[in-house]
Amino acid sequence: MIVDNLHKTYLLFGIFAGILVFASSVGFILKQKAGHQPAPVIDNLNARINAWWVMLIVIGAAILLGQTAFIILFGIISLFALREFTSLLPTRRGDYFPLLIAFYFVIPYQYYLIAIDWYGLYSIFIPLYVFLLIPIASLKQEDTKHFLERSSKIQWGLMVCVFCISHVPALLNLKLHGFKGEPIWLAIWLIMVVQASDVLQYVCGKLFGKHKVAPVLSPSKTVEGLLGGIVLATALGVAMAWLTPFSYLQAAFIGLVVCIFGFFGGLVMSAIKRDRGVKDWGQLIHGHGGMLDRIDSICFSAPIFFHILRYWWS
Repeated sequence: MIVDNLHKTYLLFGIFAGILVFASSVGFILKQKAGHQPAPVIDNLNARINAWWVMLIVIGAAILLGQTAFIILFGIISLFALREFTSLLPTRRGDYFPLLIAFYFVIPYQYYLIAIDWYGLYSIFIPLYVFLLIPIASLKQEDTKHFLERSSKIQWGLMVCVFCISHVPALLNLKLHGFKGEPIWLAIWLIMVVQASDVLQYVCGKLFGKHKVAPVLSPSKTVEGLLGGIVLATALGVAMAWLTPFSYLQAAFIGLVVCIFGFFGGLVMSAIKRDRGVKDWGQLIHGHGGMLDRIDSICFSAPIFFHILRYWWS
């Protein structure tokens, strides 16, 4: 990382830290005003802000340690996410061997392929080869009860928690025409825009929400919150266009696309949780669910963002 870009990266994190200091101060004041009265909305908002602090610190540390550390970080994220996903699945003895392969072979090998930038293989490794390997591995115990359902659930978990998420560190491998910035900025842009969309949809929904988008899947999401969150997050993407090779118009369009896919990603993962009869994927993040509860929107937006860049700018 050249000196000028390093300074810009420090400036970027300083700006985000300043925003979080302001948000934390507002959350603290609101909590003090509420006193000892129950305030679930304020508590939820503070939990989201705290989760952002954790993300900022962890991602910042990974960036300082270099590209390999950034890839390892997302490998660990995939590990926790897949663990949460599979913990909600009813498993039988015949699933142990394919799950062993998923955790101890598929995850490290997918991220190894990204580390060596073998796009031709990491782009098809899970969708093709692992798709064939999982049901083959399930044959070991000759357990045919719910065979298709069990194999499909493991494959779904690998696609969402490993394949899709791995597109975030894969952004660091892209060589874009006319882009003189650091590839890590592309990942920061994606994470900040999509995560900001989540938070802003929640805030706008609490302030102005009246009409439910999907009352069964996600009762807290409203039309007003959705529109307000996406518009504001898209505006943030435009303001951060200097991190990317995009013009302002391109940043607005791509920001809109990733926010929409992030929203539907959240709905799809909520549908799975409702099917399993749970509110959260886990308790990894105190007071705010599990890893998948924080990255569900990125699971769906990351591959879209990666391939927009790869096919339009590479």
